[in-house]
Amino acid sequence: MLIDALKAYTKTATPMHMPGHMRSEDYGYLNRLGAGLDITEIAGFDDLHNPSGILLDSMKDAAGLWGSDDSRFLVNGSTCGILASVYALSMSGGRAVIARNAHKSLYHALELTGIEPVFVESGFDEETGACTDISPESIENALENAPDAKFVFITSPTYEGVISDIKKISEIAHRRNVPVIVDEAHGAHLGLTCDFPLGAVASGADIVIQSVHKTLLSLTQTAVLHVSGNLVSMNAIDHALDIFETSSPSYLLMASIDGCVHTLRKDKDRIFAQWRENIDWFRRKAESFQHISLWKSKSAFAFDDSKLIITHPAFTGNDLMRILRNRFSIELEAAYPRYTVAMTGAGTKKQSLEKLFDALFQIDEMEVEHDIPRSSVAPILPERVFPIKNALFTPWECIPMDESVGRVCAEYAWAYPPGVPVLAPGERITENAVAVWKDIVSSGTNTVKTKSEEGFFAVIKG
Repeated sequence: MLIDALKAYTKTATPMHMPGHMRSEDYGYLNRLGAGLDITEIAGFDDLHNPSGILLDSMKDAAGLWGSDDSRFLVNGSTCGILASVYALSMSGGRAVIARNAHKSLYHALELTGIEPVFVESGFDEETGACTDISPESIENALENAPDAKFVFITSPTYEGVISDIKKISEIAHRRNVPVIVDEAHGAHLGLTCDFPLGAVASGADIVIQSVHKTLLSLTQTAVLHVSGNLVSMNAIDHALDIFETSSPSYLLMASIDGCVHTLRKDKDRIFAQWRENIDWFRRKAESFQHISLWKSKSAFAFDDSKLIITHPAFTGNDLMRILRNRFSIELEAAYPRYTVAMTGAGTKKQSLEKLFDALFQIDEMEVEHDIPRSSVAPILPERVFPIKNALFTPWECIPMDESVGRVCAEYAWAYPPGVPVLAPGERITENAVAVWKDIVSSGTNTVKTKSEEGFFAVIKG
């Protein structure tokens, strides 16, 4: 393991190289952060951007674990992998079929490459407002309308655990020699054992980007990019990673990916079986709630039930998140108008789920005056007037939101996390978009607009 090599080396070697702290023990905060093992690319420790030794072997181990042809470590998170993948497949611009419910990093990739998106809407759950899956039929229709598409981009699973039929989508795209990129940031655990649904690598996707820190046993901002098949050039991927991934990758972060891979190759059956047992215990116990329920998409192709989507008829997601934080010292992942997200991972202990159950049991017994409306405003895909990049660099102004209908948006507007836009630059603002935005804001959900203050939208002048 890389961590063992680091320990053996740093016991005796005198550093006269970066980083500047020189593994000093004089600064307590650095010791607590593991700086004693923090090195740069020196003899015997390989180079992430030109691997030939210990890092190459480790990435081959990762490919073996997930079943891909090649894998690359990402220390800039899945964001880096998404940017690099889009760039590698579209350096000359063009069009691509893209599921609208993509992470903001995909939209930033569109800005950089000039790729024109042919958007496909996901399904929509009216009760919660959550996106459901992307139908293979919608991808087929989009590819018929965009036969020159450079790639198909899908997010699966979603933040809420909804999984699309990547196998069928890949088959449809491959009949046209179009590669499929899957943002599987929230599903690195999928398919590693029979405890969870099949993942995108095994389902035939060409590029799969996974955040190993989100559900597995690795440090924050660590991810892996997998490539399979013959539709994607590894040379192009490596060149793109040279651009988007730091040239000074942290060995602490890489050691955590390597350690995660080694641990799972050795012990994933036991780890996942315990995780599965804990989830099943919580879900059985949750059936006793009178008011609280755990949402699961009834129409989606598949569902990752390691995500606990909690709803209460009288509370917004933000209400539930705030109560759990302030009264019970439980911090959830995210909150939306009609639900909140509690994440579990390979390291989740049963004691944590017991504490969450006890807290929800007390909330479930609270007396409430009335239920909140459960119907959500379904988003309608806005008309695209200008490419994103053009819209961002065109003169703009801020006007009151209610006066913006019909104007062209000059900014991003999204709930964050996960950063799926209600509006993107270059799209015509509609009454529907304003209604969806107001619905999100009124619930107390965390929102971001990249240019305007609340109550306004940034629009293109003229």
